[in-house]
Amino acid sequence: MNTAKALRFIAVEGPIGVGKTSLAMRLADTLSAQTLLEMPEENPFLERFYQNPKQSALPTQLFFLFQRMRQLQGLRQQDMFAPLTISDYLMDKDALFARLNLDDDELALYETVYAQTTIQTPQPDLVVYLHAPTTVLMDRIRRRNRRIEAGISKEYLTKLVDAYTQFFHFYVASPLLIVNTAELDLVGNSNHFQQLVERINATRSGRHYFNPQA
Repeated sequence: MNTAKALRFIAVEGPIGVGKTSLAMRLADTLSAQTLLEMPEENPFLERFYQNPKQSALPTQLFFLFQRMRQLQGLRQQDMFAPLTISDYLMDKDALFARLNLDDDELALYETVYAQTTIQTPQPDLVVYLHAPTTVLMDRIRRRNRRIEAGISKEYLTKLVDAYTQFFHFYVASPLLIVNTAELDLVGNSNHFQQLVERINATRSGRHYFNPQA
């Protein structure tokens, strides 16, 4: 299988339950890449946030901010001979969650901390944005049955899907491949996955949509 040799950094993004971590790991295995993955299980505030968003939003957000900054600092320091890196997040989405979850005073504090701590983070050579409607995401979240996600409401997930849609409607910082995953199984279906890899190999600029054949 051909690998995306011209790419050094691919970010897989999308709302909770869309399958970005599973896809990032399979892409990394196929393309002989290293991974840069979020570790939500390390965030001691996350489960409390899903149960009571207003009370735990700020510490949850700041924990993820510092975690992502540490990871991307290491990526920025790599030399040109480092292998392809595939992440399951885009740093730009940190502010997306902050605007969605924090009240005005908390957002002002978050933005102050962000401005003081943010390094010049590397921009991906390609962003793969996975999209699915809320009903599909809720079903996937229920089926994977993670205790930490038990408190996610349909209302919150709908707001998150809308925020992602708006964010990527205006996104121009990197080449973008938009994938509607509602009818796809990018991890379990080899045909779907192979077509996606071929599209990744062919995408180096602009905005594109992935609509594979059955």
